[in-house]
Amino acid sequence: MQVLQAPSSPHLSIQTSKPPQLTWGLLPSVSVNSSPFSTLHFSLHSQKDQRLLWSPHKRFTSRAASVEDAVGDSSVSTGTAEGDVLKALSQIIDPDFGTDIVTCGFVKDLQIDEACGEVSFRLELTTPACPIKDMFEQKANEVVAMLPWVKNVQVTMSAQPARPIYAEQLPAGLQTISNIVAVSSCKGGVGKSTVAVNLAYTLADMGARVGIFDADVYGPSLPTMVSPENRLLLMNPEKKTIIPTEYSGVKLVSFGFAGQGRAIMRGPMVSGVINQLLTTTEWGELDYLIIDMPPGTGDIQLTLCQIVPLTAAVIVTTPQKLSFIDVAKGVRMFSKLKVPCVAVVENMCHFDADGKRYYPFGRGSGSQVVQQFGIPHLFDLPIRPTLSASGDSGIPEVVADPQSEVSKIFQNLGVCVVQQCAKIRQQVSTAVTYDKSIKAIKVKVPDSKEEFFLHPATVRRNDRSAQSVDEWTGEQKLQYNDVPEDIEPVEIRPMGNYAVSITWPDGFSQIAPYDQLQMMERLVDDVFEPSVQA
Repeated sequence: MQVLQAPSSPHLSIQTSKPPQLTWGLLPSVSVNSSPFSTLHFSLHSQKDQRLLWSPHKRFTSRAASVEDAVGDSSVSTGTAEGDVLKALSQIIDPDFGTDIVTCGFVKDLQIDEACGEVSFRLELTTPACPIKDMFEQKANEVVAMLPWVKNVQVTMSAQPARPIYAEQLPAGLQTISNIVAVSSCKGGVGKSTVAVNLAYTLADMGARVGIFDADVYGPSLPTMVSPENRLLLMNPEKKTIIPTEYSGVKLVSFGFAGQGRAIMRGPMVSGVINQLLTTTEWGELDYLIIDMPPGTGDIQLTLCQIVPLTAAVIVTTPQKLSFIDVAKGVRMFSKLKVPCVAVVENMCHFDADGKRYYPFGRGSGSQVVQQFGIPHLFDLPIRPTLSASGDSGIPEVVADPQSEVSKIFQNLGVCVVQQCAKIRQQVSTAVTYDKSIKAIKVKVPDSKEEFFLHPATVRRNDRSAQSVDEWTGEQKLQYNDVPEDIEPVEIRPMGNYAVSITWPDGFSQIAPYDQLQMMERLVDDVFEPSVQA
């Protein structure tokens, strides 16, 4: 049995004149290397005239499917005109995904009147806060207008509806929120709430629908940092849900708005209060919900991470070594819970005076977090009296002075959060898929370059739930022969950043963590004869 090494590709296609009859071998571990420059063919010993073609296609859905989506509502049939327009639009590359906007599926409602030279379409982006949406609109107008027969181009910009990747598994209040971002420091007094509030209002200024949840029941900061006209949360008596208050277009929920100030209660009670406040609130459609996490890594923090599907986390620290020690605990907690940390904000870094820059609390804590834990982005916040004053006045700095130096730093942080959340959602949504053409489950775990294939029967037999394995004795209840070799999954859905839910023909829903999938036996061709095409 041999190890299959081939260029990595998100799409595995079959070139054959007959229905493929593939014979696979099993191997516990496979190393797959990526190469965008070559195409390898593998002969299958079962039928010599069939070959598996590994090709460097783009991510997302196949181009054919994207084209079908684009012209699906068109009043004209697919032809040369549509092909010309889509080919022109495919020149526009999304810099975050490295894929053209047609393959990404952004082009919708394509309408063409070739006789009059008129073209109209809609670009549906992943978020209304896309930092380059104006560039997309301009480029789309330009490339289509360059077609010789086009006289008029109408481009409409829109964004995908606000929804999590797996809405049906969530409480009703969270089913229309696209991204939930935790802002955490695991230490009090480092400016975490300041970062959370200003980040939220920055995202709102970028065009997103945003909410803030103040998860600190013992010492809520939100009532001080913002000044909504209505400072009490209301209850919907019919639905028994909470109606959030609002300030400058951002929805707000905090225990401090419940009319009871700060809580004096034990941990289990606090966890229940947080759960109720977060999951029974009528958040409506939100692109981003910012959670101002309480200090620490105890029950409350773990409860928050488990009841909501956190998309990402932003870590806040200060230059002192003591701050780094506590922040490191938080980063490790998020790592264990499979929540990616996308940025580090080092607050109170420096101040400028007499033409010099001073670092009163030392240097290096933020960069140390970045280097030690591989977090990709670092943002330095200077010591500014206006930033502190805005937190006490109830008007966030980015609202009071959008052109200030601090506001520009938050704008860069906002762009980073938007881009990283979009990447994470894309990686999660395509991490585990089923390829009907070869009857194999394709796996590409987020943040991993490795891609491999699993036999559906192997995945089903490796279920470790109580239905398959006795919880007390560890005895295997699901026997090998109970699973037919030709079993195929009915549906595969993401479950946060750590697992997928696989529905089988018998109605059983299997939870398959990425870690478990990586340990299973993998599909490889028993005998292959690679030949590199020039």
